[in-house]
Amino acid sequence: MPTPSLLATRLPPWLAHALRAQRGPVPWNAVLRGALAAVPLLVAVLAERPSAGVPAALGAMLAGINDRPGSRRSSVARLGLPAVAGSAGLLLGTALAAAAGGGRSLVVLPLVFGLLGLVAGAVSSTGPVASACGTQVLVAVVIGAGMPLPEPGPVRALLFLAGAGWLLLLRLVLPSPGGLGRGPYRLDGEREAVAAVYEAVAGLLRAVGGPGARAGRAALSAALDQAQDALAGPRLRRYASSAAERRLHARYAAAFPLAEAATALAWAGGTLPDRIVEGPLRLAAAVRADGPCGPLAAPARTDAGLRALDDALLRAAAAFDRPADTPPGRTDARSYVSVLRRVWSAAGREYGLRVALCCATSTVVAQWLHHDHWYWLPATTVFLVKPDLGPLASRVMCRAVGTAVGAAVFGALALLASGHLPLVAAVALCGALLPVATRHFAVQTAVVTVLVLSLVVLGGEPPASWGRLVESLLACATVLLVGHLPLPGRRGHAVRAALDTAVGAAHRYVGHVLDAREDHTGRAALRRDAYRSLAAARTAIDVSAAELPPVARHSAGSESVAGAVERLIDTTTACAVQLDHRAAELPSPHAELLATHLSELDRAWAVPAR
Repeated sequence: MPTPSLLATRLPPWLAHALRAQRGPVPWNAVLRGALAAVPLLVAVLAERPSAGVPAALGAMLAGINDRPGSRRSSVARLGLPAVAGSAGLLLGTALAAAAGGGRSLVVLPLVFGLLGLVAGAVSSTGPVASACGTQVLVAVVIGAGMPLPEPGPVRALLFLAGAGWLLLLRLVLPSPGGLGRGPYRLDGEREAVAAVYEAVAGLLRAVGGPGARAGRAALSAALDQAQDALAGPRLRRYASSAAERRLHARYAAAFPLAEAATALAWAGGTLPDRIVEGPLRLAAAVRADGPCGPLAAPARTDAGLRALDDALLRAAAAFDRPADTPPGRTDARSYVSVLRRVWSAAGREYGLRVALCCATSTVVAQWLHHDHWYWLPATTVFLVKPDLGPLASRVMCRAVGTAVGAAVFGALALLASGHLPLVAAVALCGALLPVATRHFAVQTAVVTVLVLSLVVLGGEPPASWGRLVESLLACATVLLVGHLPLPGRRGHAVRAALDTAVGAAHRYVGHVLDAREDHTGRAALRRDAYRSLAAARTAIDVSAAELPPVARHSAGSESVAGAVERLIDTTTACAVQLDHRAAELPSPHAELLATHLSELDRAWAVPAR
């Protein structure tokens, strides 16, 4: 029997992607939160107002989909902002239904949903939180316009917000595994993220000179990204934890020179002694314990990379053993301007237009069919059109299979049990499964299908497993058609926009290293931006490459550009280390190699830019 990797090489990319699933340990704390998220629904059922619990359960379900690993601080924005957007959408949808006359219109609703889809889609292209906000506001507008509940619009919106707020409260209050004894707000997620950075530094040093060096550098970049996101949330205890936060920020900053030195050593190759990883591992343990690191083993200072590593370890030891007085930085207003520019960029306009077409088309079809659950079709297309759920063909295939399985499971449940309490139990079970189900779109779809069908019955509507399957298949056909529809201009704007950002970040990093060699803080920020932009570009390329051939061909040649950017950034990092530890200018081999990589990037970038 062929191994999974061998089997994947024999399958087309779009099919191989649909068969892949994320791996990792079960997040038991998220599973517990998902089960407890059904408490508001249970309270409403016990109070004999099950329809009042439906909006709360919907809010909790959508928040549960966004409840990913990370710190408590970052979860405030990751769960809270989409919940506010969804609450506003539910209120707007209820008002639209009243204006359209019972939520029936072949003109007003498709037009409004299309305009909302255009704006929400463009906003969604700017980042993961914005994507969640855009999705929730569209889904909530459609549900508010079509789902017949006795509660008025403002009450529905408040109930939706209460359900999502209940899950967010659980995220903030419940302790993490192993976190008992220090209080609920003990920055455990942030400490774990920063500790993972030092462990990734050790992993890269261990891989130097071997085939895993490139993967180690990518893992280090991902760990730095996750720590940066974990530390970017609001300050939950402004006064009591300010010293701990400053200390953690200082320890995160102390990892930058270590990451730079490790990257330079990986670029140079060679063999390093095994004991060289002891220092970063001890720093990781100190971050988790929130204590001093103690004495660190110093590497031999035989070349620029090892001298840089030794200096970085000394500075890190000093940062760990003294109190940090520098407060956490604030977001520059220019970053908000950059976000607004990305909203109406070519990539934002392309995605927004496809979302608008999907919403408007599916609403027209659903209104023309004139059935009770017409809102299922546009709500399903909103989820299906999201590119951050994977390639289009993979999304459609997984959606169809997952809906069929979920509808069959709910049909069996409806035959075996009756009454409201079994449905509440099904909702609680589905909420508990969501954190694990999000690792594969088909499994997530099956779980959500059972949950949604349970809520439909609790809302006073008849069971409709067969109708749910038909609506999902119609949504799959709509999104598949619109996703491959030729639009004005060229395809592949998302990949080109990500590559353009990565190329610009790489050039800024090169210029800073050559022109401002003493500004280490600015250099660290630009290096982070360069590597993070490169990772985002590679993600966009991987998704595009797994599309069907008519779409995948539009991003042909993008991998060569990403490879040229990666070589340029790695070489620039090695040059920065050389400039720090030499009195003269760059050594000739480094300068020549840097010039070669710049020319290589210009040639590679000129091909897809035509």
